[in-house]
Amino acid sequence: MSTQVHATLTDETVRKISDANDEPEWLIETRLDALSALDDLELPHVIQTPGRSWTNLEALDFESLVDPLTAAEEKDLVGDDDVVVTTLAEAASDDEYADIVRENFGSIVDPQENFLTALSTALFSSGTFIYVPEGVDAEDVKIRTEMNSRSLFNYTLVVAEESSTATILERQYSGAELDEDRYYSAVVEVAAGENAHVQYGWLQNLDQDTYNYTLKRGRTDTYATINWIEGNLGSRLTKSAVETTLDGSGSESQIVGAFFGHEDQHFDVNARVWHRNEHTTADLVTRGVLDDEARSVYEGVQDVGRDAWDTSSYQRENTLMLSDESEADASPKLIINNHDTEASHSATVGQVDAEELLYMTSRGIGEKEATDMLVKGFFVPVLDEIAIDEFRDDLESLITARLDE
Repeated sequence: MSTQVHATLTDETVRKISDANDEPEWLIETRLDALSALDDLELPHVIQTPGRSWTNLEALDFESLVDPLTAAEEKDLVGDDDVVVTTLAEAASDDEYADIVRENFGSIVDPQENFLTALSTALFSSGTFIYVPEGVDAEDVKIRTEMNSRSLFNYTLVVAEESSTATILERQYSGAELDEDRYYSAVVEVAAGENAHVQYGWLQNLDQDTYNYTLKRGRTDTYATINWIEGNLGSRLTKSAVETTLDGSGSESQIVGAFFGHEDQHFDVNARVWHRNEHTTADLVTRGVLDDEARSVYEGVQDVGRDAWDTSSYQRENTLMLSDESEADASPKLIINNHDTEASHSATVGQVDAEELLYMTSRGIGEKEATDMLVKGFFVPVLDEIAIDEFRDDLESLITARLDE
């Protein structure tokens, strides 16, 4: 492991963060274990093609980027009266919720899964805990994070009990400009109980001096549903994974993603689902647009286990390039270990259709306006899958603003 950020971090650093949050001893020990594991952990997997690694995480100067003791953020947490939306630190020390936090924290994303998950676990600041009790319908949970420091580590834990419903929107922005590169990291765990339904929207619009790593993963119980919506427009480099493990019979997941890169932005986007029980269903839909010298790489995985009888699993990814200098690669993967499966996967990379552009310009529409219309139309299949009006409006506004730049 060539990364040496851990050389500047000590147990004392981690204890200062934990003490500031007045955390219980088990959480301090979990952080310290993650810190001590850094020496032996690798960076996350990235797509390799002959002679090329598409996302060069090894080049990031973590020792310079990571400054946890100066972490600063403006965070808004909003939730209905019947749902708990608070900091992880408060929940972990609360008599009513401490056991729930301890049972679920790190149960879906192993804190020591890779170097960056361990770094996030060791250094996250306040974190967020969302708890939806049995039978509760929580339609308006919002998290808004404004990053105001060199580095920021966030952790979100969602526990939706049996027959509950939750709609959660989490937005990431940059605050005051800094004359230096930044690093933002987030880990999200979602535990959906029997017959629970969770919709999780994530909109990332960090400034283009920021390197961004996020891992969002959910686990479904019987007849549970986890639907993800992810929009990535900001950052210099984003390495993002959205994943669901369909553990329960009859459970479902949809992963809808959109990204729009320009200048020299780089997006490494992953959508993965593991079918681990019978009668499970997954639908993965991603669309991206690249302009200038932006680059993207997509990996989608549908993994159907031996016990996943009567599985339905679908995946499609499309990338539209607006310039000859932009680059994109896609790697959709379908792994089937059960013959009672209905599945498909596809990916395309291409430029604006010349015939469509000619048709529009020949009818008096300027080339720029025609291209913008085609880009907006390209995103429609993704926008149509977004059931949350507020999220769809925000994403459409950011796409329009990007086209107007």
